[in-house]
Amino acid sequence: MQRSAHFVLYARRNQLEHARLGIVAAKRYAPRAVTRNTIKRITRELFRQSALPAIDCIVRLSKPVNSKAEPATNARLKSQLRSELAQLLRSPALREERQ
Repeated sequence: MQRSAHFVLYARRNQLEHARLGIVAAKRYAPRAVTRNTIKRITRELFRQSALPAIDCIVRLSKPVNSKAEPATNARLKSQLRSELAQLLRSPALREERQ
């Protein structure tokens, strides 16, 4: 398990020849569908670009990223989410699973 400011990453080996991804973005942490879809889109994009071994990854949103009073998404939020998720997908937890 690996954590960032807003996300938790769970990883374990699988018996397949490729990596698999699961994304959990709860409504209570991202109240707008636009925000949840942005999180999922960014996560999938970074996952595809990562050269991962045969592991199962679950990325879970664990803290609120914005409220209904704030804009649903903006460049600053997208950049912050992208950097956090990229850091998670390069984490030592995934390197341990590679061996």
